[in-house]
Amino acid sequence: MGAIYKKEMRAYFTTPVGYIFIAAMLLISAVAFSFTTLRQASWQTNSYFTAMVFVFIVLVPVLTMKSFSEERRTRTEQMLLTSPVSLTGMVMAKYFAAMTMMAGVILLTALYYIPFYMYAEPTTAILAGNLIALLLVGSAFIAIGLFVSSLTENQMVSCVVTIVIILLFLVVSMANQYINSYFVRAVLNWLSVFTRFGDFTNGIFNFSAMLYYLSITAIAIFLTVRVYEKRRWG
Repeated sequence: MGAIYKKEMRAYFTTPVGYIFIAAMLLISAVAFSFTTLRQASWQTNSYFTAMVFVFIVLVPVLTMKSFSEERRTRTEQMLLTSPVSLTGMVMAKYFAAMTMMAGVILLTALYYIPFYMYAEPTTAILAGNLIALLLVGSAFIAIGLFVSSLTENQMVSCVVTIVIILLFLVVSMANQYINSYFVRAVLNWLSVFTRFGDFTNGIFNFSAMLYYLSITAIAIFLTVRVYEKRRWG
């Protein structure tokens, strides 16, 4: 597992993917921070963290699109399937590599908050809660991206499908204004990643939302392992 993790981390920096992800994430987050929190001269970060969640629509697929698709395209997938590492270990290694990239950049953006303490009295717990929520959402989306990547050898297909799925998870509750059925509206709200994230931006640490994000992560990883179990014995 450790060898696969190191291989994935090395791959991020021997190809443009890692550099593109880091540069785009830092640039977009800096612009979003400037036009929301700093421009308002306030330590309120609701708009900033909301914007960052939507940034994941494009950046997470870039991070995950080659994870398994590239292995299939270059025919190195068989080496993974016959390696002494379990399929779960293989999938987790790729997941941890992608999460390391994302978590590293997200924690780096925490430096933006330093000026808050110079001209305001921010609530550190709220800022920390938002960071944790951002990591949880990112974790769920990365797991989804890995699952989609395991289904195809075409990186662009993997990227586009992941974008569509993430977008649906974020905007599904917006369809409620056009639906009269209370049951359907309740289901859409339950499926919505964005609805739950709103609690964190308002300073409410929602444990049920945390469990929801972790459940999506676990289910997507489980499905990815099943895909490779079927491929190993198929």
